[in-house]
Amino acid sequence: MQLYPTRTAAHLAIAGVVMVGVGVAAREPAIVAWGGAILLAVAIARAVTLVSVSRIRAAGFEMLWSGPKRIVRTARGTTIEIEAEVRNRDTLAARYVKLRAIASSQLDVKIEPAAGEVPAAGRLKVIVKVKAPRVGHHGVHGLALEVHGASGLFEVPLTFANPYGVEVLPRPFATYLMQPRGGRSHLVAASGKPGRQRGEGSDLRELREHQPGDPFRRIAWKASARRGTLLVRDFEREERDVVWLVLEASVDQWAGPLGRAPLDLAIDEIASLATRHLSRGDRVGLIIVAAGLRIAIPPDQGPAQASKIAHALTVGCATYDAERSDLDESDVAVRVLEHLRPLDPRGLSDVRRGDLDRLAARADAMRARAPFSAQAPQGRSLRDRTLRRYLASFGIDSPPKIESDRRDVGVALVEALLHIARIKPRSSLVHVVSAPPDERQAQSLGEAVRRVKSTGAALTWSSPSVELALAPPWDDPMKLPPDDEDPFAPAHVAPPPAAPSRWDELAPIAAAAVRVRARVSLSRREAVLRKLGIKLVRLRHATNPVTPVAAPEKAPG
Repeated sequence: MQLYPTRTAAHLAIAGVVMVGVGVAAREPAIVAWGGAILLAVAIARAVTLVSVSRIRAAGFEMLWSGPKRIVRTARGTTIEIEAEVRNRDTLAARYVKLRAIASSQLDVKIEPAAGEVPAAGRLKVIVKVKAPRVGHHGVHGLALEVHGASGLFEVPLTFANPYGVEVLPRPFATYLMQPRGGRSHLVAASGKPGRQRGEGSDLRELREHQPGDPFRRIAWKASARRGTLLVRDFEREERDVVWLVLEASVDQWAGPLGRAPLDLAIDEIASLATRHLSRGDRVGLIIVAAGLRIAIPPDQGPAQASKIAHALTVGCATYDAERSDLDESDVAVRVLEHLRPLDPRGLSDVRRGDLDRLAARADAMRARAPFSAQAPQGRSLRDRTLRRYLASFGIDSPPKIESDRRDVGVALVEALLHIARIKPRSSLVHVVSAPPDERQAQSLGEAVRRVKSTGAALTWSSPSVELALAPPWDDPMKLPPDDEDPFAPAHVAPPPAAPSRWDELAPIAAAAVRVRARVSLSRREAVLRKLGIKLVRLRHATNPVTPVAAPEKAPG
């Protein structure tokens, strides 16, 4: 447990030292005694604070989340409230000056009240407001507060490690998954294009003569009696589309401010298309590609399929894999170590520095307390996979890789389209949300497009835009915390002062230049798609779920 002086304590200590120095220089014992008394009083205050806070901790000072669940599901862009309690079992009240949440940087967290007092043998209710601008599994790892001692001259940071999970879904799925399902919606067919065909349905198609194998429940007895021959009823059923959705989730698409990156909008677009077709009774499948094929969900219908697609969009675009993450094994180990130390009963005192094997074993044993059940990401070794799985299970950040992986995305897209052309049932609509390929990839992509169209499917393409990512406000890189910052460090420790920056002046100029280059590049690449006979669908730039609209004849310059 560490104690930190307040500003008042620092001023008193400085004054005491100055008085002692002045007394020694002037050879005045009274002045020396005065300054020494001040320093002694500060030392006594420190000892009293240490004893009082140790007493509070020993009596039982804890934080608990309200409710039995340790995970909450919400939609992207919404704000939720989580209730927590800070309990004080001591006979003395505990006053705190700052309360903050230790949470993923993908969440915007505010706490009320930020300062207050926990009464003796009582509890204090705390409201944690969480805004989730990006899909994924994110963690609120606990709370940290700064307790003042009885004298008020020293602060003691206390950390409550109590993981809580926030599952952020794409916006369209948040309402779709809560809608009731049943009734006649289950009578629609599962394959083909929209139309009327003979089969199990509710609309009468015709009366025909009985044939071997017809069920007796279809016999029209009155009509058979009138005509003197056995007749059966034939019903019509609707055939629905088989829809394939293909999403590019390369690390390049995460570039941009939180919630406004191209992949943020692309996920909402795919989710909007999926919910719209699933509500019609169509069979919908999903493929997510990056440097390779990441996820492939066969076409199906119903709420169960919606849940599969929503989960795939939530976790399938994450960057925990070694080939997609900017963290190497040592960086991952540092994050695991800082997160695991407050959770471990022994505080990892028996884990030597640099002993990653024992750290991975301890982290794997502690995953039972994690809010999420995550699959092991790809890693360069079993130990690396174990450590990365710990990050994914607790919703700890893993930033995307800086190097581009666009070179392999074109190959993965071609493989995905060839896969769609080979399997059955035959698709009737294929929609791709990806950055357009360049001319070098046009030949291989053209062959895959011809294969898909030969099955009778319609192929459309949407290109994620960088317009919102280049709109203000922008993140100032001079104000971003360093990568090795301790997420459990006390809140009152001020970061080093930022260097002077002309970011506010240069950001609009840089954004305008990047916007022009992006528009020119997009226009050239979309021309390649038009030559291949692909219909382009433009995405609307809005914070609400995007809706596809017909593309103009020519892309804007």
